[in-house]
Amino acid sequence: MRRSISQRRHRTRPARGRFFLWAACTLGLIHAGFSLYWALGGRWLLATVGQFAVQAAKDVPLQAALLLAGTALLKAAAAVIPLAAAYGRFPFPGVIRVLSWIGGAGLVVYGGVNTAAAAAVLAGWIPADPEADSQGLLGHALLWDPLFLGWGACLLAYLFASRPARTEPGA
Repeated sequence: MRRSISQRRHRTRPARGRFFLWAACTLGLIHAGFSLYWALGGRWLLATVGQFAVQAAKDVPLQAALLLAGTALLKAAAAVIPLAAAYGRFPFPGVIRVLSWIGGAGLVVYGGVNTAAAAAVLAGWIPADPEADSQGLLGHALLWDPLFLGWGACLLAYLFASRPARTEPGA
């Protein structure tokens, strides 16, 4: 039996915007991957997080590795769980959707504010401390915080595109 057009639209509505969901997951896993890489002893781009991270890796390597491993796990979970829920592979999809709205908004605000602040310092619009960490500022302005912003924006774009269709009263 063939489905009517309205039944097909209703059935396919949750699939809308999946490109954004996959993009959000990818950006989150990039963040998680670097945290895991650093936890395992890698140092490439660590200075772009800030000299505090480089110093912590030297001074307290075990604690820094454990913190980074935990961070990698949380980022990976935050990236993968919304994707799994969208495909029916994770329980409580409604709760995950609400948490994803909150997390996506948080990522956009955090990434946006920090990207803008670091860029403003680098541009000289905000006075910098003479000992300001220029590598860390560049990393936050051009890499890490824009990744957070993009991750959150893609997640929100998916959530918006896949929201349940509204039914008209009396329809």
